[in-house]
Amino acid sequence: QVQLVESGGGLVQPGGSLRLSCAASGFIFSIYFMGWYRQAPGKQRELVAAISSGGSTNSADSVKGRFTISRDNAKNTVSLQMNSLKPEDTAVYYCNARLGPVSLWGQGTQVTVSS
Repeated sequence: QVQLVESGGGLVQPGGSLRLSCAASGFIFSIYFMGWYRQAPGKQRELVAAISSGGSTNSADSVKGRFTISRDNAKNTVSLQMNSLKPEDTAVYYCNARLGPVSLWGQGTQVTVSS
């Protein structure tokens, strides 16, 4: 069964950190392009960070220097380390796996940054 399961979301104060993880199963994880997206209420889903099968990364300007994406092909996981969180980072965060026309999504995990 093809599955992406996110974990690690929660409530954190501004300036705090969270680490999101996404566990993949049911497909050849190592060859997929992996990404983290987020969607805040009333806004479109946007790309936060992505990592290629070879380990090359890119991230949105809004999170550069604060968020780091990584992958472990042996464990079929992709992670997003989020530091110096801001209230505007509040959103549902989704894991995505992409290969050609195939695009797989997790169910999302809520991140709330508030004092």
